[in-house]
Amino acid sequence: MNDLVLTNARIVLDNSVIHGTLIARKGVIRLVEDGSTQAPGAIDCEGDYIIPGLVELHTDNLEKHLMPRAGVIWPSIPAVLTHDAQVAAAGITTVFDALSVGDLEEESVRIETLRSTYDAILEGQATGALRAEHWIHLRCELAYPRLIEALEPLMDHGSVRLISLMDHTPGQRQYRDLAQYRKYYSKNHMSWTEDEFADVVRRRTEQQAQYSARHESIVLGMMHGRSMVLASHDDTDTQQVEHAHRIGVTISEFPTTQEAADAAHARGLVTVMGAPNVVRGGSHSGNVAALELARTDRLDMLSSDYVPASLLHGAFMLHTQAGWSMPKAMATVSRNPAKALGFDDRGSLKAGMRADVVRMRAVDRLPIVRNVWVRGERAF
Repeated sequence: MNDLVLTNARIVLDNSVIHGTLIARKGVIRLVEDGSTQAPGAIDCEGDYIIPGLVELHTDNLEKHLMPRAGVIWPSIPAVLTHDAQVAAAGITTVFDALSVGDLEEESVRIETLRSTYDAILEGQATGALRAEHWIHLRCELAYPRLIEALEPLMDHGSVRLISLMDHTPGQRQYRDLAQYRKYYSKNHMSWTEDEFADVVRRRTEQQAQYSARHESIVLGMMHGRSMVLASHDDTDTQQVEHAHRIGVTISEFPTTQEAADAAHARGLVTVMGAPNVVRGGSHSGNVAALELARTDRLDMLSSDYVPASLLHGAFMLHTQAGWSMPKAMATVSRNPAKALGFDDRGSLKAGMRADVVRMRAVDRLPIVRNVWVRGERAF
């Protein structure tokens, strides 16, 4: 493996930006210093930014490749490879593929493709076919009747490092506004009469009452003794955050209100918001805007959610629109998620860290990924 030497670059460190040189050898950063070099093989970065490889803890971008058109299920391995190429091109070097274990819709592609997708990710990672490093985030739909039987066979592989607890019952959390719930599903080709909608709400509310609390307890027991991180999802109020804190949650994923974000901050939970929320200027579900949380310093991390390219774009907007320094803005997509997920070998550009590196140029306030290296090897 040849040395990687990047020079004449604006290098974003933990607390500053220097104009300098980064040298990596055998996949590890060896030196970061001020000044340029004329060493043979050095890459002149022409003043571009060098930032840590992005760490993505929640993306379901893979789903659109598994079902590229309504009713069409694509083979899992080609879908994973295409998703991986998009992720790498977005500057993401460590990615947690979010796989939904269960769904409230009876005929869901998520249920149909869960096992084959899980296996395809592990196969791609094991064979070296993937550009980014892939881990698995299992999203547990607590009201799904067969959650435990679906989850149990997936828990033992070491690539499963993040578990989140979800409740998409109408009238709860993200969908506490029933009109918003109905509007969202109408966009996904779900149309109900008034009577049909009332029946959907009744059935799903009954499912929640029957399964959610029991399933939560079982999932927590399954996690015991395993090196996994626990996240809540769509916390709406202080009571939900307090419950999450009591059961061992350390990440508050997509809090829907300022109240929930404040409560998470007060209890030491780290907060992640969707980068598309930043880029679009608000939530697609009518929830609190990520930029509002940034302005009140209640935003710790970003997730690309369903658009890989939004991760860097959203972080850069924290710099250009929320007034954050480049180190603070880039930490939301590198150092902070790495720490939250238990990694101490990535997320920062300093000697001894993995050489996961992104070269980025800003054009009209839009960050353009030019090159990506994973462990010092070119991935894009």
